[in-house]
Amino acid sequence: MTGNKEVITGSDFKRMVSGAYSEFLLEYDNINAMKGAGTLPGTHVLRTMGAAVLPLHDVKDDSIGGLARRTAAGAVFGARGSAGVVLAQMFRGLGKGLSGKYDATSSEFGKAFQYGILYAQRVIPEKPERPIITLAKAVAKGAYHAVRANVPISEILEAAIAAGEKALARVDHEDAGARIMFTFLKGCLKGLDGNFVSPAVSLSLGLGVRQSGMPDPRDDMVRPYCVRFFIGNIKIRAAELEEQLREFSTFALVEPREKGVSVHLHTDHPGRVMEQAVGWGPLRDIHITNMSESHALGVHGALMPVALLAVAENKVQARELQDSGIHILVSGSEMEGPSVGELVNAAHSDLASAYVMLAWSRDFWLAFRQVKRLLGSRIELVLCENKVQQAAAVRAFDPAKDAAANAKAMVQAVREAADS
Repeated sequence: MTGNKEVITGSDFKRMVSGAYSEFLLEYDNINAMKGAGTLPGTHVLRTMGAAVLPLHDVKDDSIGGLARRTAAGAVFGARGSAGVVLAQMFRGLGKGLSGKYDATSSEFGKAFQYGILYAQRVIPEKPERPIITLAKAVAKGAYHAVRANVPISEILEAAIAAGEKALARVDHEDAGARIMFTFLKGCLKGLDGNFVSPAVSLSLGLGVRQSGMPDPRDDMVRPYCVRFFIGNIKIRAAELEEQLREFSTFALVEPREKGVSVHLHTDHPGRVMEQAVGWGPLRDIHITNMSESHALGVHGALMPVALLAVAENKVQARELQDSGIHILVSGSEMEGPSVGELVNAAHSDLASAYVMLAWSRDFWLAFRQVKRLLGSRIELVLCENKVQQAAAVRAFDPAKDAAANAKAMVQAVREAADS
């Protein structure tokens, strides 16, 4: 082994993530034109990267572990489409591997990088193996040997890219997933070296000028923390308090209770919310949940036992779905799929004790499965390939049955619709 003593800092990590985002800004249109990885995979992965980058803007934490966890939360919650979910899993693995570290050695970062690729592999179990997974395995193997040799992180990334290029000869060169993997690696390497030039988000100077037609990362800001607390002896009116809380949240609910109010909101800055809340009255029963990690979805006075949740791509479909019996609608289409966070937020609405979530396109499947991983047994999935199958599933819903029984009957209805 060599005597490499390189240390990777939080600043290095910021540059790598910024470099990856920058590279996707340059490549996402080309990726969109490729087959594989669903509809508009380049746009989906770019918007997922935007959600990962934004938590690093103006952040006070300098530790590589803290920054990695923030990008992981942003990526997992902001993931869109199959490509976005796979990329988010890479960030999730990186966050796990770097957790608790202020700085990291090249070897530690290389191992965390391998961990990220392992997480990405696990999210696509289907056979035959997709090109992005074939490439990921080759990249992981190349990185492994470089990590064992204890070389600098730039050489680890170069070894990973070289191994991937050899594997590319065995897969479809025009596959979007394969291009996404290379774009990510090359962007990280350029960011680490400081050799990237594009209209990216500047993490030191703030949000820069966007080119016309380019997705704005601010549209993909996520608020992955669910905060609940009770305020006693409060003097402010509940409606006025709820209005104030919307400054910090995408969802805010204030319910009057005996001797106070119960607050439930989703935010990206729980500390800022709590700092504000101490001035409203005595606080108790404070619960903060990172919704981008697996967690139990508690029941808080649900209005119904089981609710149906589906995706509507326009007002016409929304009206049709409501008329057919869907209780909760999330906006989205194959070109602009719903993010994991939007689906999780909908399930946190306290409307029902359990939810059956319906997807009418394969482009939604990985995002829905990610929601199931995060929320567990209170979520059942019915994955359809088209709207005709989804309509058959909705007709099979019985409000007298629990979520699991309904999902079983609805899946059977989907199979029968597919065979007819």
